[in-house]
Amino acid sequence: MPDSATAGRPAALVIGASAAGLFAAAALSEFADVVIVERDHLPDGPVPRRGVPQARHAHVVWSGGVLAFNDLLPGLTDRVVARGGRMAHIMADMVSRAPNEVWFRRFLTTRHRNVVCSRDLLDAVIRERVLGHPRITLRENTTALSLEGNAARVTGLRVRTGGEELTLSADLVVDASGRGSRAAQWLVDLGLPKVTEREVNAGVTYATRLYKAPAGTGSDFPLINVQANPANPPGRGGIILPIENRRWLVTLGGTRGGEPTADPDAFVPFALSLGDPVIGELIRNAEPVSDILTTRSTANHRRYYEKMKRWPDGFTVLGDAVAAYNPVYGHGLTVAAQGAVAVRDVLRSAAITAPGTARRLQRAASRPVAAAWDLAVGQDAFYPGATDAPPTAVERFLARFVDRAVATGARNPRAMGALLDVMSMEKPATRLFSLDMLLPMLVGPKKRHLQGPPLTEAERKAAVR
Repeated sequence: MPDSATAGRPAALVIGASAAGLFAAAALSEFADVVIVERDHLPDGPVPRRGVPQARHAHVVWSGGVLAFNDLLPGLTDRVVARGGRMAHIMADMVSRAPNEVWFRRFLTTRHRNVVCSRDLLDAVIRERVLGHPRITLRENTTALSLEGNAARVTGLRVRTGGEELTLSADLVVDASGRGSRAAQWLVDLGLPKVTEREVNAGVTYATRLYKAPAGTGSDFPLINVQANPANPPGRGGIILPIENRRWLVTLGGTRGGEPTADPDAFVPFALSLGDPVIGELIRNAEPVSDILTTRSTANHRRYYEKMKRWPDGFTVLGDAVAAYNPVYGHGLTVAAQGAVAVRDVLRSAAITAPGTARRLQRAASRPVAAAWDLAVGQDAFYPGATDAPPTAVERFLARFVDRAVATGARNPRAMGALLDVMSMEKPATRLFSLDMLLPMLVGPKKRHLQGPPLTEAERKAAVR
């Protein structure tokens, strides 16, 4: 730990300077001196970093994440906006087709606001804010090797830095190292049983390209989102995100048998082949300003640490190291922030060093994980080959109910508000069974569904002229 550690304050180690790691460090700094152990060298400013390859693809932060961001780091989203990001009104600033191929109306009465910007900008703003904290120290170019301690208590971390191996002692070690986390094996090495895991992999490939925003469009141009339909495989979808510096970030996706490629001549035709061609029509004459980047690291993968019968004091796992999701649902950053808020809230009533605190932290952080998992798996489990076990009767019932909820929300603003409360992870899924949803679902009045994307004629002309 750093020489500046305060006498009598606990010491915490966070593995990984990912968004989850940075949020965890921010939460822990209220109670401990924190060292972030990061294997890479972090960049200055909003530029790509090697350890976050998925950052080049489309990201949004749902309003539940916005609330958690500003709870942990007050004013964070204002800073993102000051640097070129945007608080987009969902649904007024969004043209979106749901997985059941229903177009949402652009209701003006919903209150939800999502952060829209490049992941590079968002990460840079979070890094600057967190790493400027006097109780947080960064150790770059340092690789975590194993946990120190035993099955009852973790006491630190074995690391490699500059060709040298050493042990860093801590009262709490937090693994926020992402999809590649080795925590499951580390716990086995300490004598604990293997954690239960589940994977649901729709086989999605993503391809992303940056475009110069057409000259006629402004910073208020809507997000364009065509979601894939699990009932009509292969699922194909895409999104246009207007981001900072007058650029459009365009991500296309497809499941097994319908994947996009890095071929520049195939990008626009793929966009035109979606269930609605609107994305292809909007980018057909736009100027690309980057190569096409692809990724296949999109499986939903969960480790049920909170259900383990034995759990060591002094250790917690957060973020993608617990559960990683298909990025199309946009919940990873929200879960990272909400998990950190849960950690902070537990520690306001329990000492880091107290027996059982680490188990309480793990269970508290699992609540947003479970909410995001159910939302993602509720769609992806229906793709062919996504999982060894077919969807259960309960999962099928819930999927049908959600389809009805989407169809209702698409034409009723009160129902849309309830739907967005759940999708944004502000409220639990039980919100879908509230009167705001059930009354319009059962008795109407029912407007006709839109027959196409609700772009205004002025927006379409500005984009394609």
